[in-house]
Amino acid sequence: MHSLVLQSDFGLDDGAVAAMYGVAIDTKPDLRIFDLTHNIPPYDIWEGSYRLAQAIDYWPEGSVFVSVVDPGVGSDRLSVVARTKTGHYVVTPDNGTLTHVDAIFGVEQLREIDEHSNRRKGSEASYTFHGRDIYAYTGARLAAGIINYEQVGRELNVADMVRLPWDKPYRDGDTVYGNIDALDVRYGSLWTSIPRTLFNEINPEFGERFQLRVMHQGRVVHSNQMIYAPSFAAVEVGESLIYVNSLDRMAAAINRGSYARAFNIDTGSAWHVSLTHVK
Repeated sequence: MHSLVLQSDFGLDDGAVAAMYGVAIDTKPDLRIFDLTHNIPPYDIWEGSYRLAQAIDYWPEGSVFVSVVDPGVGSDRLSVVARTKTGHYVVTPDNGTLTHVDAIFGVEQLREIDEHSNRRKGSEASYTFHGRDIYAYTGARLAAGIINYEQVGRELNVADMVRLPWDKPYRDGDTVYGNIDALDVRYGSLWTSIPRTLFNEINPEFGERFQLRVMHQGRVVHSNQMIYAPSFAAVEVGESLIYVNSLDRMAAAINRGSYARAFNIDTGSAWHVSLTHVK
């Protein structure tokens, strides 16, 4: 038996998350269930995609994730279970939620959920809560070993999986480029898609200065020079810095301040960033 990890944009103000727990526990009373987050902004598939990638690799192989950010519920979008190259499973609508997991870790197989055999009994007339009736139910059965992966449903071509626009980070001379993937929510740091390994190709040293440029829809909306530091404590309160975040990617922050709020910066496929070594 493996762990079941739930993520959604439902919040905790009503009984939606508890209903998902109930379906899972009814499937297997001793199933171990955990929450990734239920505070994804409503309908924000990009944020849901990133938060999966933020957490998934720290869980044991075989763990099953259920991610429900599903503005297209009841439409013709597919319900799927992905198996990642790291040996994890993600139960989710095929609406772009798998974008970051695929880009960072890789999806090696994709199966469509057979909604005739993998659906909570008595829910056939319900079209608006697939998170409870299909995803929590299927995820729990998969985590508990009641079904195996092949019993989820027919195999799909991974190449046909829905992906959100996501630009692979790259280097050009003394500059590295990437997306602003997410914010460190409580603190407002900018978390980019630029891996530390790519940043290291421009030979950075702590204490050196870098030019940060933020582009939105192809237009530069912010530019700032700041030092590369190992941690927030290396700079004065209120000073900006470039650092390596907890996902081994480059980030920008203000010590004890919110970079995103200070400069009105957001995240997503339309937000790009570059870091240039100032020599």
